[in-house]
Amino acid sequence: MTLRHPAERGGDRRGRFAELAAKSSHFTSSPAFFVLCLALIALFLAVHFAHLPLGWQLLAGDLMTAVTLLLLALLKNSELRAEHAIQRKLDALAAALLETREGQEGEAAEELRRVIRLEDET
Repeated sequence: MTLRHPAERGGDRRGRFAELAAKSSHFTSSPAFFVLCLALIALFLAVHFAHLPLGWQLLAGDLMTAVTLLLLALLKNSELRAEHAIQRKLDALAAALLETREGQEGEAAEELRRVIRLEDET
């Protein structure tokens, strides 16, 4: 088990967990997931109002709890990745500004272009 920042694990290459987290994040922000959550809530309410045995009520509640925990893990993963990306951009910006101030444009300016993805917009 590693305690490094998730965005720093594996270098520039994404690992299996990062790929799964990215795909899950895209799915959980989709209308299909919203409909799935509404269906889960409707199931919970139907089980509760139908006065089904306690086991069914617990199952519905446990499903909602599991979804909540998974969403929390995805949210934290996304937060850490965004934080790391912002820090890389700030570091590149600071280095490029220092190079410009010293009258030279070189490696830091190129890193800044890469980090903020200028080549993707042209």
